[in-house]
Amino acid sequence: MKNIIRYNSANTFFRNKFGDKIIKIALDGGFTCPNRDGKLSYGGCIFCSEKGSGDFAGDRNNTIEEQFEINKKKMNQKWKTGKYIAYFQAFTNTYAPFEYLKDLFTRASNLDNVVGIFIATRPDCISEEIVQFLSKLNEKVYICIELGFQTSKKDSIKLINRCYENIVFENCVKMLNKYNIDIIVHTILGLPYETKEDMLNTIKYVSSFHISGIKLQLLHIIENTSLHKLYNNKPFKILSLEEYVDIVVSCIEILPPNVVIHRLTGDGHKNTLIEPKWSLNKKVVLNSINKEFINRDTFQGKFFYKN
Repeated sequence: MKNIIRYNSANTFFRNKFGDKIIKIALDGGFTCPNRDGKLSYGGCIFCSEKGSGDFAGDRNNTIEEQFEINKKKMNQKWKTGKYIAYFQAFTNTYAPFEYLKDLFTRASNLDNVVGIFIATRPDCISEEIVQFLSKLNEKVYICIELGFQTSKKDSIKLINRCYENIVFENCVKMLNKYNIDIIVHTILGLPYETKEDMLNTIKYVSSFHISGIKLQLLHIIENTSLHKLYNNKPFKILSLEEYVDIVVSCIEILPPNVVIHRLTGDGHKNTLIEPKWSLNKKVVLNSINKEFINRDTFQGKFFYKN
């Protein structure tokens, strides 16, 4: 029996777009964040690691060309052939002067067999000048902006120290839409004190905008983060595997069918992950999610038009 396609996966999207396996090469462009350098706050968002959530990125002491070659060799041990996406992952990757960004992303577009550039950033750190430039670069390689959004709930926004309001996200999305730049929205499921309804409300909120993709990230408590300190001082509920699987599938049921799902859980480093430990077995998590789709006999967008 032919397998039913339950959701719009990134692998399928990339194969359809580029006709090949796509391998992401995580790079560190030497950035910081306005949440860390004092412009907005210090310490970053409470969940963010010391490496700005770029724990698998290259070494910023190397050039991006050197980082690319080093990480490409590592990735090629798993995938022998494919095309590459240069993924600027660590910290806020548009938080720098325009000329620096222009040079960096131009160099990335010239890396061997690179067909796309993914740029993780904050919606309050993108100028129209850089978007105009990226729009032109988009004619050469596929450009995608990944916006760290996490949640639409006001209390949670304050708790995680995001330091921008939802209206900033809305305005940024409109600007990126204007220049036809694809957008991936990063969300976190399992933030402290959020209910399942809160998480679904975040998905409904981002689904009301023109976005191309989403990342559904399980909350990871990483050692020595502000979140870790909060958890030690005032423990909050950690989602079980069963609860997470239920929430993920429920989120996907209300997403627009055309939105590409770029992440279903997330990778935590085993040496620094405090909770949830069950997430380290990624294969079990993904298999559990797929089984839940089958058990419910459900699919992406099943309830989207009923919102």
